Amino acid sequence: MIAGGGTLGTYTAKELLRLGCFVDIICPEEKSSDNEKLKFHRGYATLEFLTKLFSENHYDGIVNFVHYPDVEEYKPFHKLLTDNTEHLIFLSSYRVYADLENPITENAPHLLDVTTDEKFLAEETYALSKAKAEKYLFNESNTDNWTVVRPVISFSEYRFDIVVRNFHDVIDYYRRGETMFLPAETKNLTASLDWAGNTGKIIANLLFKKDTFRQAYTISSAQNMKWGEVAELYTKLVGTQFEWIDTEEYLKIDERIAKEPWILLYDRLYDRKIDNTKVLKATGLKESDFLSIEEGLKIELKKFYEKEELQ
Repeated sequence: MIAGGGTLGTYTAKELLRLGCFVDIICPEEKSSDNEKLKFHRGYATLEFLTKLFSENHYDGIVNFVHYPDVEEYKPFHKLLTDNTEHLIFLSSYRVYADLENPITENAPHLLDVTTDEKFLAEETYALSKAKAEKYLFNESNTDNWTVVRPVISFSEYRFDIVVRNFHDVIDYYRRGETMFLPAETKNLTASLDWAGNTGKIIANLLFKKDTFRQAYTISSAQNMKWGEVAELYTKLVGTQFEWIDTEEYLKIDERIAKEPWILLYDRLYDRKIDNTKVLKATGLKESDFLSIEEGLKIELKKFYEKEELQ
């Protein structure tokens, strides 16, 4: 796995190991393994780094978690990766979808194809970059041994998401005794949110399946909670208090989002209910294979607090 040391990679590796695979992870962090089937390679996945690695090792499957803001930058990586494995999984995002289909299926229109907001098209570097990379794969790459995955927001001990707030904000606000303000328009919208353990399980179970070649899959257990319900969970499990305010008022107090509002305007203000029928059929997974959002939050909060105690 490339850039597999973080939120998604950790759980994808865990599931692959459970399935009996040997797993190598490339990441810049210093990590060690006590599992003979799990090996870490410290470094950045440059073309030179990967070429050397592939000269020494053969991989039946590769999961690439790297984000490429420029599709031209990705193209030489794609050739190298697809030439050196039987199956490549490419990380896209559910954020490629426009707000034109509910619930969302894999055939839903993409923002790149339907939006007319010239400022958004000129400045946004995540959802649009993912969509452009997908267009390259499907229309120009002349390769077949790849699968596109479009994960929803995946929380872990490293990030606890609530609308446009993430990392450890919900914990920090509670500890400071502060109320967290959130845009009221999002409260009753479906949050595309899942536990990283569910996300990693789905991605791992797509690997090595030829029927998934040249296909795209939305990666979600599709619990489809609303943001207001997510906030209630954080209040229950962490103690954080929330206040839902007018979106225009919210933008006045969140300078980061006011400056770059794309994640709010072109995602969090959309109703993101997911239909995961396609990925369940491809993986053979079912609803009972996933933990609930609440169970996942309890696991990640426990890990976060335990790690704090050790520091």
